[in-house]
Amino acid sequence: MIKPKVGKRAKVGAIGIGAMIVFIAMVLVAGIAASVLIQTSSKLQRQAMTTGQETIGEVSTGLKVYAVEGHVSGTTIDKMAIIVTPRAGSGPIDLNTAIIQLSNSTIKCIMSLDTANFQTSPAATGLFNTSAFSLNADKFGVIVLEDEDGSCTSSTPVINKGDKVALTINATAAFGGLSPRTYVWGTIMPEQGAPGIISFTTPATYVYDVYQLQ
Repeated sequence: MIKPKVGKRAKVGAIGIGAMIVFIAMVLVAGIAASVLIQTSSKLQRQAMTTGQETIGEVSTGLKVYAVEGHVSGTTIDKMAIIVTPRAGSGPIDLNTAIIQLSNSTIKCIMSLDTANFQTSPAATGLFNTSAFSLNADKFGVIVLEDEDGSCTSSTPVINKGDKVALTINATAAFGGLSPRTYVWGTIMPEQGAPGIISFTTPATYVYDVYQLQ
């Protein structure tokens, strides 16, 4: 009587079970790897979108210095008005978070907004005849020149497309006045975006009461 070869069949069955275990393990590893790759790609996509939006904001948003005017008292310029407007394509700019850096090459002042010195329009007697220049050396005020949508107020000093405002500076408090032939430079830095550049040299002599400096 011929006995069946049980040992050979058991051996083949064991190999099949081993191969199945290896296959299942490979599927599990591949699934875990795919899950990690999907999570990583999603995170990178969100980060790329955030970075792109911030970059667009930095590039497109910013302030443009339209003009700088100075008022003469005696032998020095005692008041300055820096007229600014948002750059083309710029988003809204909150002046409450803006900083002015200004230097006469001897003294450097860092100025923030003083909302107590906020004027909704120039005085009827002239730009410099307002209380918006009653400032300390570390503060600047605002005179609204053009604001069609009413976005720029003392509680929410936000400027957007088409707005123009004069940022007021007490040059006497900041520098003791600006004498003739004084080089002045600085920047107006919004919270986000390109800064406005200030650079001028005061006239060689003061003949008039008001000068356009830049």
